[in-house]
Amino acid sequence: MDDDTDNHPEAHDHAVVLGAGLAGLLAARALAQRFARVTVVERDELPDTGPAFRPGVPQSRHVHVLWSRGLELMEELLPGVTRELLAAGAALMESPRDFLWLSSADWFHRVPGSRILVGSRELIDWTVRREVLRDERIRVRAGSTATGLVAGPDGRSVAGVRLREGGPLPARFVVDATGRTSRAPAWLAALGHPAPATTRYDSRLGYSSRYYEVPPDPARRWQGMYVQGRPDSPRGGVLVPLDDGRWLATLIGNGEHAPPTGDEEFLEYTRTLRTPALYDALRDAKPLSSPTGFRSTANEWRHYERLDRWPAGFVVLGDAACRFNPVYGHGMTVAALAADALAGAIRGLAPREIAAAARRIQRRTATAADVAWQIATSEDMRYPETEGPPPDRATKVLQAYMSRVIVGANADPEISRPFFGVLSLSASPNTLLSPGTVIRVLSKWRLPTAPETAAYPPHHPGPPDSGS
Repeated sequence: MDDDTDNHPEAHDHAVVLGAGLAGLLAARALAQRFARVTVVERDELPDTGPAFRPGVPQSRHVHVLWSRGLELMEELLPGVTRELLAAGAALMESPRDFLWLSSADWFHRVPGSRILVGSRELIDWTVRREVLRDERIRVRAGSTATGLVAGPDGRSVAGVRLREGGPLPARFVVDATGRTSRAPAWLAALGHPAPATTRYDSRLGYSSRYYEVPPDPARRWQGMYVQGRPDSPRGGVLVPLDDGRWLATLIGNGEHAPPTGDEEFLEYTRTLRTPALYDALRDAKPLSSPTGFRSTANEWRHYERLDRWPAGFVVLGDAACRFNPVYGHGMTVAALAADALAGAIRGLAPREIAAAARRIQRRTATAADVAWQIATSEDMRYPETEGPPPDRATKVLQAYMSRVIVGANADPEISRPFFGVLSLSASPNTLLSPGTVIRVLSKWRLPTAPETAAYPPHHPGPPDSGS
């Protein structure tokens, strides 16, 4: 007979989170407000001396940003975490004011936007994990691999997890936050539950990233750079400052335009972008690493929230349920949104009530991904090579309207404010559909008939040796 919480009284007030990434750590913090003990089970061995790369977060060597809404929610769950992140070397920046940002339409002027936190993913995870583990109710079992779910007395509910190292771990409530490697569909099938429907869009986007030493330039007026690609020119790049005087440069391209991982080819690729700005920034910078590639960038939503039957005591969060093309920078913010939704859903409930409410919690946490999914998929559907359901008429109308919104957001504060409110996941997309905004967009801003991009924005003097 399977182990269950009735056979293990110590599990009555125990929750287990699978995965020690950002989604798992924030979920553990939320659960600790209602459970006496929370165990985070992580397959990787976790560094205990400072930030370091680990295999379970392969995308960590590429540019990461945390939008303002994500940072606000993390601060609510972990008071003081912003201060700790900044002390550790992360930076708060204003986007787009602190950037040279070439959108799909044109260069952004110095318009109002949103705060973002920039730092290496290793540093962010390390700092958040350290803050989470200050709570004595939470502990981590590193180097442990979950191999399945423990069935409850009815054979369909969840009463713990099975570990390759150490056998069953009983729990009242289990959260799967194992990311893109999640085996939840197979585990649910073993308990007699159907597999979820999956929606997938893949624009075949690829990354290549490299660290640089920041070259001295007293005339530099920007902190970061973003050159966006677009369907007729699907190559781009991002450059952000990290701790210890480093830059992290990430090149971006779709399909056959995926960026190279060779040392010499990396810089040469920057010559092919819509502006020479990134090449000018990197040509005299000293590389600190070889380029690293990343290709697993598809949008994929496993619709657990649509299943008619759902096991008590189990929830799937983060990339394990819904993941996005990372080029839009929403993964960490959606993880914080999901943890906030989890905290709200279990507020005031006893552990037994939380287990019984798993289906409702699954549906509530799934809504955290709605806006980010809409942004990522509607933009990816602009690329003809994108694999997935074709855009319907409503999506095409929205795409046409958003093209004009971006033109306006480049220069018009009255449009940039709601645009960045939505992009930072701080405001509803309906903000951009208010009557005043729609009238302003349609009456004042149109797509250029023959788009030409200046090498640099008007407020920038150009490269140091350009003489401009």
